[in-house]
Amino acid sequence: MTPRFNVVIPARYESTRLPGKALADIGGKPMVLWTYDAARRSAAAEVMVATDDERVAAACRGAGARVELTANGHASGTDRIAEVAARSAWDERDIIVNVQGDEPLMPPKLIDQAALLLDRHPTADLATLMTDVRDARELADPNVVKVVVDSLGFALYFSRAPIPSPRDGGLPPGAKRHIGLYAYRAGSLKKLAASPPCELEQIERLEQLRALWLGQRIVLADAIEIPPRGVDTEADLAAVRRVVARR
Repeated sequence: MTPRFNVVIPARYESTRLPGKALADIGGKPMVLWTYDAARRSAAAEVMVATDDERVAAACRGAGARVELTANGHASGTDRIAEVAARSAWDERDIIVNVQGDEPLMPPKLIDQAALLLDRHPTADLATLMTDVRDARELADPNVVKVVVDSLGFALYFSRAPIPSPRDGGLPPGAKRHIGLYAYRAGSLKKLAASPPCELEQIERLEQLRALWLGQRIVLADAIEIPPRGVDTEADLAAVRRVVARR
């Protein structure tokens, strides 16, 4: 049985590589609303969009979505969600799933899987998903985040570098790619957002390394479905539009 959880979708208007992408048109609907609709098809008790931009907020309200306006100085979606969690007065053990606003094709079953994974591991602070690295090129790609876990499925390290890195080259068996979908306990999220970035995080540009540095435990499982890529570039946006058109 899927536990009770809430989904918060951080969505900002400004984007270095694709300005205004939260409102980018996909099949006649803004991208953030595709993400919202996907999250609504999950088992979440409540789904809301967290944004610092009135244009994004207006589009979401017009479609009947709950919107939380947040401060505009947040460095990440995690900080934005933490602000929403603080004002919502959720219990520290409550589960919050972070679905990025630029994931319009996120399978709802993966949202449920992340929440259930965290619920089943009471010693975990966060839960997230992974899938197999497909080839040596993907292993070497710094835009593909890799992860290694211990015997119980808890993260040992995340990196943009090839990990594990075989001495003799090639693709190591069991290499895993991280899927950026997170479930947090509200208390763990509060602690994470209240802490400054650590050195490892700044080197790798990976926020989850702050959680590990703080001693938080991140549990992972293989995704039951491989999600399509999110939208970071014009090429990604075109690909998503083609998928939607075929549907």
